[in-house]
Amino acid sequence: MLAPQVDTTADDIAEMEVRGAATIARAAAEALEAQARASEADTPAAFREDLRAAARRLRDTRPTAVSLPNALRYVLNEVDGDSVEELREATVEASQRFRAQLERAQDDLGAIGANRLRDGDTIMTHCHSTDALACVEAAVDDGKEIEAIVKETRPRKQGHITARQLREMDVPVTMVVDNAARRYLDDVDHVLVGADSIAADGSVINKVGTSILAVAARERGVPVMVAAQTLKLHPDTLTGHTVEIEMRDESEVLSDEERADIGDVTVENPAFDVTPPRYVDAIVTERGQFPPESIVTLMRELYGEGTSEPWAEE
Repeated sequence: MLAPQVDTTADDIAEMEVRGAATIARAAAEALEAQARASEADTPAAFREDLRAAARRLRDTRPTAVSLPNALRYVLNEVDGDSVEELREATVEASQRFRAQLERAQDDLGAIGANRLRDGDTIMTHCHSTDALACVEAAVDDGKEIEAIVKETRPRKQGHITARQLREMDVPVTMVVDNAARRYLDDVDHVLVGADSIAADGSVINKVGTSILAVAARERGVPVMVAAQTLKLHPDTLTGHTVEIEMRDESEVLSDEERADIGDVTVENPAFDVTPPRYVDAIVTERGQFPPESIVTLMRELYGEGTSEPWAEE
């Protein structure tokens, strides 16, 4: 039986009440800990199946955000013991250890990314990324004056979250509609975005609209910096798998009332797109900054030549 927190967390991730790759990963690890604490299994085998069932419920919520399965892999692969109580304790400790590493990783990434930002720089953002904002926060803490042009990022307007958090850092913000990005790129020193997944060839999977921004930035000679913890590396792509692009509900684009007024139309609402590595200048992680073409080396160092699915039914 699933713990209530597992179902609640899964629903919140699916409905984007919990958003952002690092936040999703943290929530997933916490949910596995809750499952371990709540499990009434009386054998190690039954306890492990409880954990796998919880992981499957969480895994199926957001197919593109690789931080979710990577978090589940970390915790499940650390669970070892000969009794239910040993397994329970190991799950709790693994979840807490994972979350502590997550906090340190973002701080380290922010410090590295801040080194690419100079005093007086203006950045342009797309969507909302805690990793990208960590770079800005570290730069501001270093005494650098940073300004931001923030794209609103339709249809869910995650740019509003970015704008609010930048203002909390006292960063001057100019918000623009998505289609105005090219007009303002001449005033920008860096395009700074996050990532939901990064493929072995250095392609960046991020909020839809990232790729067209990167193409426009290359035309204008504006460097594109991707801030992404190594948790965002997609190890399945080492073996030729492609990243599934999540399709969101039509109602985010067209309400029932609008559809009734317009008539019968087909609505496509992809949540993400793929930016080829040639449009990315640097991927900044907690382990350093990398040209996108060399990210495969880091991925192999961390994950070998492929991945397991420890949540699969036995």
